[in-house]
Amino acid sequence: MKTNTFVKELRGKSVEELNQELVAAKKELFNLRFQNATNQLDNTSRIKEVRKNIARIQTLITEAGR
Repeated sequence: MKTNTFVKELRGKSVEELNQELVAAKKELFNLRFQNATNQLDNTSRIKEVRKNIARIQTLITEAGR
């Protein structure tokens, strides 16, 4: 259910806003990987979730370019 609302929210944004979301998600993924490498990350499933969100954002950017 969360993903449906996330995608609906993303569909209402412009390409520029999607690019900003993409940059923010990539920064978050970097920080999560860094925390994981230093054994400070408690919720490792968050990495998978952020990776999927990045893919969703990139898909919407591609769709908007058509």
